[in-house]
Amino acid sequence: MFFRESDAISGKQARAYITINGQREELFYAKSLEATLEKNKVDVPILGKANTPQRSAGWSGSGTLTIYYVTSVFRRLMIEYAKTGRDFWFDLQVVNEDPQSSAGKQTIVLRNCNLDSIVITQFDATSDDMLEEELPFTFSDVDMLDQFNTITGA
Repeated sequence: MFFRESDAISGKQARAYITINGQREELFYAKSLEATLEKNKVDVPILGKANTPQRSAGWSGSGTLTIYYVTSVFRRLMIEYAKTGRDFWFDLQVVNEDPQSSAGKQTIVLRNCNLDSIVITQFDATSDDMLEEELPFTFSDVDMLDQFNTITGA
């Protein structure tokens, strides 16, 4: 058996949606996203062992959303937070579905996302590249609405 190249998932085929204050919006201006669910581990020293084993003691979620610099939504919300102290949370849904792949579709929802920082303003007169910004965030819950099919190879 071999992995078929047609089963590899193209990242360009993804779709992403954000829900803030009950409003759902497609993130068509997104460039990339990576989110990580990381275990928090603690040392468990055991008498008679030379190593220090660890066990899981919770988890944390974080990520970075890179978007083209074409929306004021996040800046408006961060300015409101700076002026009032009222924070905001959002859900971020990512659908990976490449029609060429027999893997099918995977849908992940990152819940209770909260931005860490934002570029408040920028320009670069020396570059031919389009302006973009990285939005680091944390999340406190996650769901998998759809999962990839098991691929069998050829």
